Amino acid sequence: MIRFHDVSFSYHGEEKVLHSVNLEFHPGLTLLLGPNGCGKSTLMKLASGVEIPDSGHIDVDGHNLWKEEVPARKGLAYLPEHPDLTPYASLKEILDLVCRLRGRSIEEGKKALAFFGLGQLSHRTVRELSMGQRRRAVFAACYVGTPSHFLLDEPMEGMDRHIQKEILAWIGNNAQSGSTFVVVSHWIDPFIELASAAATVQSGRVFHFDNLPSVYEKKRSFLEQLAEGGLPL
Repeated sequence: MIRFHDVSFSYHGEEKVLHSVNLEFHPGLTLLLGPNGCGKSTLMKLASGVEIPDSGHIDVDGHNLWKEEVPARKGLAYLPEHPDLTPYASLKEILDLVCRLRGRSIEEGKKALAFFGLGQLSHRTVRELSMGQRRRAVFAACYVGTPSHFLLDEPMEGMDRHIQKEILAWIGNNAQSGSTFVVVSHWIDPFIELASAAATVQSGRVFHFDNLPSVYEKKRSFLEQLAEGGLPL
């Protein structure tokens, strides 16, 4: 479980993007919805440990993300909206490092690159890749090992249909097995059936919904309302 304890955050000390957030992400798939600029990606960066809160703290499986970094981050996998990788490392070097950090065989990294259609490009450096290829490389890193918490910001972007189907099956299987997924996506249709919870950010506050409608069309309407910036009555 990922838990926010009274977390506030602002960029460069300006107006708060998030204010006094108390939130829990449980096993299953939580869709994080809302208009551009509302704070979704910031919430993901805080949950992944990329940004540090101005106040409050975040626990991952009971470990403080900034005071017990090794155990807290051990089970985290993060796909950012804009992949930021060292430009001069090759794909093979990056995946080899991920495998070592997670105690997995180098072969597992090779298979992850191949799954995302990057097997023949493993010798290339990040600066030689397109933005779509960089996103797939970061996603390949998420496939390595057995993380229990996945933070995926626009996971379908830059993926072809075959890979999209495989990603959905992978998310569904892992969510049913007890993994926690938090997904930001403007394209909600593929995730409607899989979603067990939803959240949105409005004016720095986070609204979380555990009990989604069981009827598909009502569930879709509920999620679309959140995506458009509304709050269901």
